[in-house]
Amino acid sequence: MSDTTWDPEQYLRHADHRTRALRDLLARVPDLPGGPPRITDIGCGPGNTTALLTDRWPTALVTGLDNSAEMLAAARRYAGPTPGGGRVDFRPADATEWSPSPDEPCDLIVTNAALQWVPGHPDRFPDWIAGLAPGGVLALQVPDNFDAPTHTLLAELLSSPRWKARLGRLAHRPVHILDPAGYLDRLVALGCTADVWQTTYLQLLQGEDAVLEWTKGTALRPALTALADDPAAREELVGQYRDLLRDAYPPGPAGTVLPFRRTFAVARKEA
Repeated sequence: MSDTTWDPEQYLRHADHRTRALRDLLARVPDLPGGPPRITDIGCGPGNTTALLTDRWPTALVTGLDNSAEMLAAARRYAGPTPGGGRVDFRPADATEWSPSPDEPCDLIVTNAALQWVPGHPDRFPDWIAGLAPGGVLALQVPDNFDAPTHTLLAELLSSPRWKARLGRLAHRPVHILDPAGYLDRLVALGCTADVWQTTYLQLLQGEDAVLEWTKGTALRPALTALADDPAAREELVGQYRDLLRDAYPPGPAGTVLPFRRTFAVARKEA
């Protein structure tokens, strides 16, 4: 959501879990054509995952894109030359409008846990695939857990009499993702060789109210933004949501388990 204020520090509290999905995605990306590869990261967030791309492709010219000023400010700590002779840069862009430059085709377009915020993002695939070099790759990962208690309990709370007038519009956020078969169909129809799969991670989170802290970095952000000028109301909402999450996700002796389903797709353009 473009009007949501993001908190990079909060988002990075669970960086290990959030980057694992990207590592799993990149493990399925085939060798890229030519070199040094030109890579674009759509929805780069605070830049930590963008920096991981240079581990796999040390000579790459990597550009991270995001429409959040807060995230870009945090990401720029990773900007500059890389030890392998590549470079990382960041700039503002909106995924609903961005397309690769015809003069600088991408060898890889990657997007990690960002497209769930982008309405109609599958309609962008033709332009993105067209902007790939021959043999180039589009690799994406999206959360697919919108039926989990983290989301359903929040929707019920925001629809309650206490919050409906102020936050009811946020209660049932449209789900913009496709099911795995939908991504496969779209990408194959564009002439790509596609690899699509789904994984549920059993994330073991540490600390008090660990699931609440996780959602403060993602699902809860729109509501927190909407109440930014009313600290008392914000604290009340967070407390109510915390109590619901404690019942839904009780801690165990080793931590709190948060099941998290994600969908992945790797599409290679014909060489």
